[in-house]
Amino acid sequence: MRVYFDNAATTALDPEVLKEMYKVMENQFGNPSSIHAHGREVRTLIERSRKTVANLLHTSPAEIFFTSGGTEADNTAIRCGIIDHKLTHAITTKLEHHAVIHTLQSMEKSGIIKLSYVDVDCKGNVDYNHLETLLKDNERSFVSLMHANNELGTITDIERVGDLCEAYNAIFHSDTVQTVGHYLHDLQKLKVHFMVCAAHKLHGPKGVGFLHVNHKVKINPMIYGGAQERNMRGGTENVYGIAGLAKALELAYTEMGAHQTYIQDLKSYMMAKMIQEIPGVAFNGETDPAKSLYTVLNTSFPEMDMADMLLFNLDIAGISASGGSACSSGSDIGSHVLTAIGASADRPSVRFSFSKYNTKDEVDFTVAKLKELCMVSA
Repeated sequence: MRVYFDNAATTALDPEVLKEMYKVMENQFGNPSSIHAHGREVRTLIERSRKTVANLLHTSPAEIFFTSGGTEADNTAIRCGIIDHKLTHAITTKLEHHAVIHTLQSMEKSGIIKLSYVDVDCKGNVDYNHLETLLKDNERSFVSLMHANNELGTITDIERVGDLCEAYNAIFHSDTVQTVGHYLHDLQKLKVHFMVCAAHKLHGPKGVGFLHVNHKVKINPMIYGGAQERNMRGGTENVYGIAGLAKALELAYTEMGAHQTYIQDLKSYMMAKMIQEIPGVAFNGETDPAKSLYTVLNTSFPEMDMADMLLFNLDIAGISASGGSACSSGSDIGSHVLTAIGASADRPSVRFSFSKYNTKDEVDFTVAKLKELCMVSA
């Protein structure tokens, strides 16, 4: 049996998405910037896809800009949001994805901003009182807090963060890569200036995503070279990817309730099986379903010989997952997220992440293999 439990890294392409993309590849090859009929046909397809995305998020198509994925969207929001609005202070956590934290740290190193980190607890929850203190002490800040942590699954209350940012005149960016298509986002109500999507996290294609830019903030392009995306992102559009993204998001919204119930049940089942079968197992991050991303389960295993080989041995057994451990020294390459929440560097951790294609049989198989590995290494 081959088992794929690394859906937070990327998901399998939905067959319906593939059909949509293939239809476009086969029949619509014109350059959308061309004014002739072939080009106009493809331009119409892009704008129809943009409207689909905007309608699902309850926003205007004018606020959706297609990108190469989440990393480009995060970089654009952060760099252009800070530089174009002449901001000198940013607030984030030490748990953010590298697309966010490395970008902010680079800007701090260049002297563009001063960077402050919000306190988090041992489960990865943001200290909202500390966030408010930082906002009070630093007028007109740029705040970047992800909706759900990609390693832990812990969810940040971005509605509460949006209210705080509005109260203190801050610009708010949220990396929503792990939650777009998995949760509803109503941009008529959510007080966020920038949010992002990567299609391959929701059974869409790799190499495409979008950046939402609230009409209340104006930014210049990060990528120059053409008038595409209403002068906001130079370069010929990834037409097939954009069509696939729109279809994937449409499917995700249609099936969201059923998938959330199914996958949460799978996650809860795996947690119960591990507790039953593996002495000393524990879980990193929030496990309360109301506070945790239902697609992610970060599991901490007891100390063992050859702990650094756990993922390799799972792979040999036919199980794909990801993870590691907290950094044990300044030179150690480990999980910056686990280190930031104070996880033990002596306990190996594995992130299992689920999709609609996983089954309880796969969970049973995986837990049995984990039990074998823990017994051998004890």
